[in-house]
Amino acid sequence: MPHPLSAILIGAGNRGQDAYGPYALQHPDELRFVAVAEPDEARRTRFARAHGIPPQGQYRTWEDLLAGGRTADVALVCTLDRLHTEPALAALELGYDVLLEKPMATTLGDCVRLVQTAERTGRLLQICHEMRYTSFFTLLRGIVNSGRLGRVVTVEHRENVSYWHMAHSYVRGNWRDSRVESPMILAKCCHDLDILFWILGPCHRLASFGSLVHYRRENAPAGAPERCTDGCPAAEQCPWYAPRLYLDIVPLLRMTRDSPVLQERLASRIILDHPAMARVAERLVPGFAAARDYRGWPLSVLSEDTSREARLRALQTGPYGRCVYYCDNDVVDHQTVSLEVEDGTSVVLVMHGHSHLEGRTMRYDGTRATLLGSYGALSQEIQIHDHLTGEVETIRPTSGLVGATGHGGADMELMRGFVQAVHDPACALTTARESLESHLLAFAAEEARVTGAVVNMADFRHAAG
Repeated sequence: MPHPLSAILIGAGNRGQDAYGPYALQHPDELRFVAVAEPDEARRTRFARAHGIPPQGQYRTWEDLLAGGRTADVALVCTLDRLHTEPALAALELGYDVLLEKPMATTLGDCVRLVQTAERTGRLLQICHEMRYTSFFTLLRGIVNSGRLGRVVTVEHRENVSYWHMAHSYVRGNWRDSRVESPMILAKCCHDLDILFWILGPCHRLASFGSLVHYRRENAPAGAPERCTDGCPAAEQCPWYAPRLYLDIVPLLRMTRDSPVLQERLASRIILDHPAMARVAERLVPGFAAARDYRGWPLSVLSEDTSREARLRALQTGPYGRCVYYCDNDVVDHQTVSLEVEDGTSVVLVMHGHSHLEGRTMRYDGTRATLLGSYGALSQEIQIHDHLTGEVETIRPTSGLVGATGHGGADMELMRGFVQAVHDPACALTTARESLESHLLAFAAEEARVTGAVVNMADFRHAAG
């Protein structure tokens, strides 16, 4: 058995700490963290304590961590998008194999620099395209490639971002301003563009349309204050009222109301539909209060202390308590991308932030059958409608759903794949060059949206280098 890989973590936020860090705790025979760089002392200390990293392995900046040269086998770079490039480049130059959170960078030039540096240094640069590691999309790709649908003629793929996730990440949160972070089509849909490229092949040309229509100052209710906690008269009618999301966690309870886990399903329904009964159950039924005491994402983003009192303080003073109509956001809340694949297949990608339910839905129409798919946190389904027989086959991938965390277990599978690829690069499901393609498509789509042009991807790739 290969020796455990030693690793350093640059950025101990939500993704580094909660999505990828647990793999080392569950598989210490495969991976162990020996150093961490994180400017937030509480996050740095929490990660170091969990992984047994001594004080000399704890750094405030990535520059300090890397100043001593290469001290481990691999580096995980999980900073904010705009801070990806420099530490990833420096780690590659030092000889690290690198796992880099998506998107790889916020500018096309930096994306190309990263790929070129990985190729020049001969190091593995793997981007966190965890959708490739899901049983759902692996099965979908296998069906398409098997010819069961016949020749695929047209594809519709939807990235349905829930109304509350849109508000959390793209109106109030870190990805609200495309001048600072990635445009939404890159931040949210580089996964989707990667999956489409993985299944259908390269794109020939594309066009795109979209804008910000709702989360704007002129749409604010009469009398609404700048902050939800300042006595908003529209609180009862506003789906984005921050205390409802972050204190009462109503959207999260609605999700678990349909959970495949019986206890979660029953507890959520009681809390939502019978609040008086829920208060009694919290006192009398062991473990019932845990349903309301959820502390993970998105609550963990507000502050290190996720108690109800600390969350309320964060809403009163921080960005997540702001009225969604009075934020400094500029990213779109809907966008479509029309693509023509090199073999002539037409594809429409729809991204929007107004869905009742988070998840991806898709339709593949072929000459012999139509495939309908839905991929969500709590349920996944593929239907194949045969044109000749009229028969319908329904497939429900179940691996990674019940009890899984992090994209239905895909985060853990991505980590497993990264460890395997470090030992044997031939095992990698993707390369840096292949991951670049989804980023090229995203930047081309944004250019097409802004300029109204139809982008020829061969020319766009050539210009990018």
